[in-house]
Amino acid sequence: MEQYKQEFIEFMVESNVLKFGDFTLKSGRKSPFFMNAGAYVTGAQLRKLGQYYAKAIHEHYGDDFDVLFGPAYKGIPLSVATIMAFDELYGKEIRYCSNRKEVKDHGDTGILLGSKIKDGDKVVIIEDVTTSGKSIEETFPIIQAQGDVEILGLMVSLNRMERGLSGNASALDEIQEKYGFGANAIVTMEDVVEYLYNRECQGKIVIDDTIKAAIDAYYKEYGCQ
Repeated sequence: MEQYKQEFIEFMVESNVLKFGDFTLKSGRKSPFFMNAGAYVTGAQLRKLGQYYAKAIHEHYGDDFDVLFGPAYKGIPLSVATIMAFDELYGKEIRYCSNRKEVKDHGDTGILLGSKIKDGDKVVIIEDVTTSGKSIEETFPIIQAQGDVEILGLMVSLNRMERGLSGNASALDEIQEKYGFGANAIVTMEDVVEYLYNRECQGKIVIDDTIKAAIDAYYKEYGCQ
């Protein structure tokens, strides 16, 4: 596993973004782990987060693209932090763009925030985590409506590796199959378990035998094929 992925896993735990225990998800599933990207709240955290995203995007999609699109609302700080990191790490100027929840009819009008998207632009979409793919259903037509653009792919921070709500494949696999562009994550839950199992992080073991057994049972029931 790449060094930046190991560091990112520790970073999620240190930032109290990735937790282990007993959680009820929006889908109603009982999960032994939970991720809340809204817990990244400081300047130092967002700076690091942008760097991890930039490294993963560069690994999967290179730097030959023009716009990083972050769907409202969580995607806005993610896209801004990541394009700053792209400039810092790779010397590449990427424009950020996001959507508004409501179309603005005065001043800076339209549905987009940040850079406009124009014919010929290559776009990468950035999100925190995708469980059902619903946000892409909303985002895809907004980007396509801007002109003759190419969407290279989607990057999220964590692939939960569980079945989507409509089939046996993961949400990321469903997106890739439906829309025809890549869908990747900085790390997968398999990476997380492999790295953290019986390893001390922040002075304690966060995935011990009990948590590991709960995660295994969860994936036996909800894991993607």
